[in-house]
Amino acid sequence: MTESRIGDGAAIGDDADDSDDEAPTRTLLEQMGGVSGLVYSSLPILVFVPANAWFGLRGAIIAALATATAILVYRLVRREDLSPALSGFIGVAICAFIAHRTGDAKGYFLFGIWTMLVYSAVLVVSIIVRWPLIGVVWNLVNGAGTQWRAHRPTLIAYDLATAVWAAVFIARYLVQSHLYDTGHTGLLAATRIGMGWPLTIAAVFATILLVRRAEKSEETLEEPAAEDSQEHVVE
Repeated sequence: MTESRIGDGAAIGDDADDSDDEAPTRTLLEQMGGVSGLVYSSLPILVFVPANAWFGLRGAIIAALATATAILVYRLVRREDLSPALSGFIGVAICAFIAHRTGDAKGYFLFGIWTMLVYSAVLVVSIIVRWPLIGVVWNLVNGAGTQWRAHRPTLIAYDLATAVWAAVFIARYLVQSHLYDTGHTGLLAATRIGMGWPLTIAAVFATILLVRRAEKSEETLEEPAAEDSQEHVVE
């Protein structure tokens, strides 16, 4: 049986030890860069706001870009996964460009606010059309196809997991867009961090619990089918 790995690293399968040569499947949190990746993503923001107060917008932009570059080089030297650092660098560059174009420090956060609105819309639409995005991505990564959509309890579990992420992005958008409109740049930075990786970790664990529920539900459905098949063979 092929090994299946849940988000917390627990393996499921009768022959989990038979495939020692296979590369281990990364957990959901690891695919996002792990806890260190989530911390690294906060550093440019922590640098940007005080640098803006001390050196002005140009100095803040340079400081944020320098921090993102340092993180990229650090992970390169340590031969860590560069995907989170590279995407983080690109994100910082886009934010810095918008801040430069708007001529206001709060413009640094505008791209993130727009992104959260788009993410929440995509997640909500995926639930409405009965293709919950968390279920699609999870089963795509694990090569499980689309059979899960035929099992209503499984579909509902993925609906709920997708709704959790949609709620996170909607909450971030509402709070941060309000702070942007009112010009509270310092609070905006603090809120970006406070509603960033803590809510992400909470959503990851909620997803793990719901995916476990979905997989248990699928296993329960498969057991009677397997028993019926054996009975037909005996007959």
